[in-house]
Amino acid sequence: MAQNIFEAEVDRNFDAFAGILQQLLPSHRGEFALMRGGEVIEYCASESAALAAGRHRFADGIFSVQEVTDRPVDLGFFSHVINTRIA
Repeated sequence: MAQNIFEAEVDRNFDAFAGILQQLLPSHRGEFALMRGGEVIEYCASESAALAAGRHRFADGIFSVQEVTDRPVDLGFFSHVINTRIA
């Protein structure tokens, strides 16, 4: 159950973040947005600082962190996997 709550929060935050990303880029590029409830709570200089701030503010662990960037994120091997059964 807790995993479902966390996943729903991450999804909500990601959707909200994607909707405002272009507005954030000029003033926050390269920073990390600590998010909860679909809103940016604060910006941090590093991912680790944003994670620490999230753990400090939200004991329940329900938050997410997004990098303010317009570069695509490479997820490694799994981002390049192709379903060969679709042919």
